[in-house]
Amino acid sequence: MRSVRARAAIGATLVVAVALVAAGLAVLLVLRANLIDQADLQAEVAAREVAGQLATGTPYDELELDDEEDHPVQVTDEEGRAVVVSKDLRAITGTGTSGVTPAPSASAGASPSPGDGDDDDADDDDDGSRPGRGEVSSDDPDFSDGTATVDGTTADYRFAAVEATTPDGVTLTVYAGAPLAAEQEAVNTVRGAMLTGLPLLLVVVAGVTWLVTRRALRPVEGIRREMAAITASEDLARRVPEPGSRDEIAALARTTNETLTVLEASVERQRRFVADASHELRSPIASLRTQLEVAEAHPELLDLPGAVADTVRLQVLAADLLLLARLDAGEKPGSATVELGALVREEVSQRTGDRIAVSVEVPRGGAFEVNGSRGQLSRVIGNLLDNAQRHAEGSVAVSVAADGRGVRVEVRDDGAGVPEDERERIFERFVRLDDARSRDDGGAGLGLAIARDVASRHGGTLTVDRAAEGGAAFRLWLPRSA
Repeated sequence: MRSVRARAAIGATLVVAVALVAAGLAVLLVLRANLIDQADLQAEVAAREVAGQLATGTPYDELELDDEEDHPVQVTDEEGRAVVVSKDLRAITGTGTSGVTPAPSASAGASPSPGDGDDDDADDDDDGSRPGRGEVSSDDPDFSDGTATVDGTTADYRFAAVEATTPDGVTLTVYAGAPLAAEQEAVNTVRGAMLTGLPLLLVVVAGVTWLVTRRALRPVEGIRREMAAITASEDLARRVPEPGSRDEIAALARTTNETLTVLEASVERQRRFVADASHELRSPIASLRTQLEVAEAHPELLDLPGAVADTVRLQVLAADLLLLARLDAGEKPGSATVELGALVREEVSQRTGDRIAVSVEVPRGGAFEVNGSRGQLSRVIGNLLDNAQRHAEGSVAVSVAADGRGVRVEVRDDGAGVPEDERERIFERFVRLDDARSRDDGGAGLGLAIARDVASRHGGTLTVDRAAEGGAAFRLWLPRSA
């Protein structure tokens, strides 16, 4: 039962079994009802023929009772006494009386007499429901199930009861039967065929379901084996086989390969990150150690400003790495309301050591509120201004404006700009263009990567284009606070 194939086969077999049993019962019921309707019609025809003879005054011993074996007849008077029975009828049930011997008043050759009626005024119906003199009731006959023993053979019959009134005013009830042997035989034959064919059909359904499910799940087993091999070998460059079909399993294989591609890229990015971080940390640590060792041996040669600069660089790098680690771990940016115009003015006002004064363009009276982390957004603006300071020739400008359903912060400089083919690569971690690497304060190449990650986690975007001043224009877009 742990196998999908077994569960599918059992489930399909049970569903088919229930459906077939329900359909079989419905067929048997319909078939039986139709055959009983036919028997009712035969019994009614036979009863009306005898009733018609009685209504015309035919004596009892001259009644024509055709097919007495197939249609046994019993005629009773108003008191339920048998007055006429078929010749070979020995016993009968289902007609309200089991007697098969005519009453003494109905001896052979006798005719109904007015004295057998209820009263002298027999021309009129007693209750308005009996047929008149010489008439057969036009109402639908009453039907009942019973048995009859004819010529020593007992069988089931369907009886129809029809009333008739003789010309002398005697009301009689004619019971004529139609055999149910054909109905029983047909129902038994159909039931037997169903009971024989149902198990065979269920075996076929189970087998076909098993084979079809096995064939359908065969690619899944191939995917599972390949995934197990990838897990064992830790080789994320491998891919699972994709079947040529266009079904859900093929979609599963494609999605699995896409997941492996993303996972491989993530692992490779993590490896590069660790390698680049180690490389970036090695230089200031080695420089700081050298200075400390020299200072230990020759205190007069201690380069204190250089040691402080290396320590600050280590501190900044460690803070960047910690922030990236928190972002990679999925840290939520928060839902505080931040006014970007005020945040930009505050960030620029605190930059007292910049070599180029920053021009701020924030419309007065504007509401530029967004939801997020004030500290992280401040870090983004600071990183963009640091980058602009590093590359600008003589001017740096920052502006805040409404942009559709969001707020746009733009940082521009008049430097050399960013080549078009490098405008996406500069947002990768530890990526620095050659001119930045040539500077002593070129940074570790994490500022723009951190800025884009923070923008993305706030539901915004960070892009770079060419500024009107000729340099780079970094555009930060964030959705407006609700």
